[in-house]
Amino acid sequence: MIPYSDSYFFYILLLLLLPAIILGMIGKKIKWYGIFVNFIVLFLIFGNSMQEAGYLTFFYLAELLLIKVYYLIRKKFDYKWILWIIVILSLVPLLYTKFGKMIHFRSMGFLGISYLTFKAVQMIIEIYDGLIDNVNIVDFSYFILFFPTISSGPIDRSRRFIEEINKPLNRKEYIENLGEGLWKIFEGLGYKFLIAYYINSHWLSKIPLKHHTLKLGLKYMYAYSFYLFFDFAGYSLIAIGVSYILGVKTPENFNMPFISKDIKEFWNRWHMSLSFWFRDFIYTRFVMTSLKNKWFKSKYTASYIGYMITMVMMGLWHGTQSFYIVYGLYHGGLIILTDYFQRQRFYKRIKNNLYWKIASIVVTFNLTCFGFLIFSGYLFK
Repeated sequence: MIPYSDSYFFYILLLLLLPAIILGMIGKKIKWYGIFVNFIVLFLIFGNSMQEAGYLTFFYLAELLLIKVYYLIRKKFDYKWILWIIVILSLVPLLYTKFGKMIHFRSMGFLGISYLTFKAVQMIIEIYDGLIDNVNIVDFSYFILFFPTISSGPIDRSRRFIEEINKPLNRKEYIENLGEGLWKIFEGLGYKFLIAYYINSHWLSKIPLKHHTLKLGLKYMYAYSFYLFFDFAGYSLIAIGVSYILGVKTPENFNMPFISKDIKEFWNRWHMSLSFWFRDFIYTRFVMTSLKNKWFKSKYTASYIGYMITMVMMGLWHGTQSFYIVYGLYHGGLIILTDYFQRQRFYKRIKNNLYWKIASIVVTFNLTCFGFLIFSGYLFK
């Protein structure tokens, strides 16, 4: 079963969420019932595939073991090389899934492996940083396997999540969460099952893929961009809304990305939980390490190489096909050019001009849409 894909899933979900709503309305903690619901929904999602269920179980136990072992090691040793060994080991299932088929290995993938891996890696790195001072197996399990976001995020952070599930909510606070959660669910349903469906059935699916012309390419570019946004943003809103009902305020994933004034702002508005994860755990750490060790003469060189590494890795995270790599290179190049341009005097003089802001939004929108055209693989068919 695919989460949020059909009426049957929503029917089962409604039945399972009703007791959570009752608990919240009378001011009781939802955590333990939420864990029970989580188990039931995971069984529904993976119950028809023993293979995927087995891979998920193996992944969960392996990551739990790694995190518990590293937590004990970190108390005595703070060597960075140990951190990187543990991080690489935690990435092995994902790397095997992404690259194993290139060397004809059988995939060990399961629904949500990428997002679960990011959660585990985040915990390992924050244990090294001294930000996590306890690894409770129950809380860890609930965080890693939290069903509303298991397939496509948003990617939460463990400390925030664990604090919320253990924080008692009074009736008034829960009613506010419930109202906001229900609104997000209905908004997400409209995005995904009305707008995205209409775009796909009446626009995107009618564009021929075998014949490439400039006109057809432009049609596909805009149709795919709008479809991708409304489908993914709709899914994210539903996942966030369900989380709210279970007492967890999962972070937002989209914030009107198509009105961004530049590419850097776009990545602060599009798939925010993913872009912030890459920013915090790849870009920032690469730049800080390179500056500390004086790998480059200029801080801008470190930053630009960091941008390119980050965006190429983001492209590879989506897949190993050439168009994902080109997509990463494209956005890495755009961010570098944007940063360089914004350091010029000309930009500083005109950046607050109304007409410049409007022009910037139009240009950025078209640049991002072309990026989605690359991402779709349309140009590589």
